[in-house]
Amino acid sequence: MAGLELLSDQGYRLDGRKPSELRKVQARMGVFAQADGSAYIEQGNTKALAVVYGPHEVRGSRSKTLHDRAVINCQYSMATFSTAERKRRPHGDRKSSEMSLHLKQTFEAAVLTQLYPRSQIDIYVKILQSDGGNYSACVNAATLAVIDAGIPMRDYVCACSAGFVEDTPLADLCHAEESGGGTSLALALLPRSGQIALLQMDARLHQDHLDPLIEAAMTACKGLSDVLDSVVRQHLQEVSVLTRD
Repeated sequence: MAGLELLSDQGYRLDGRKPSELRKVQARMGVFAQADGSAYIEQGNTKALAVVYGPHEVRGSRSKTLHDRAVINCQYSMATFSTAERKRRPHGDRKSSEMSLHLKQTFEAAVLTQLYPRSQIDIYVKILQSDGGNYSACVNAATLAVIDAGIPMRDYVCACSAGFVEDTPLADLCHAEESGGGTSLALALLPRSGQIALLQMDARLHQDHLDPLIEAAMTACKGLSDVLDSVVRQHLQEVSVLTRD
């Protein structure tokens, strides 16, 4: 898709958003009673489900056990019906393995793993509908699920994508913008400290463009942290009302 189509002369994107505007976010916590923590999130038309089990004893090989902190195990997958193209998406394919590793690295930077030595925390994330920003939706859903499980974190970890169209940085890319041929990046941030948990870029980018792109993604992450915070507070209110009754 040509760059001209992605941004109008008036500065509006395909879906009517301004360059720095986030897609609409809706989220719920505690969607599965059987899991220790769970959450569902919609970022625009991208929908993700996250489930957390643990901390529990390390399963399988004892050689994985860490004596000073918990092991974080992440598994990412996409539903067969998540895209217009219907194809089997095995758990072990290269893209899923890469995404699982990125999620693991992100949450190792955020979860206080030292509180749970010789333990394991499992985070499973599934994309139910894909329309760009899959990594971001997974991180944001998993953050809510980890909080729902009562596992302490340094801060919310929020993720967002950003990309360039005609020298204009765009935040929170949809699928059309991601596949438009421009450079994009995904960034996970701990908003209060400003610490970057993960920065991923799939193509080359001129050094002059890197700072404005990171700035756009960080600003979007801070906006997302406010949204996640309101979801957590609303969930706590609902739980407190139920326990009171």
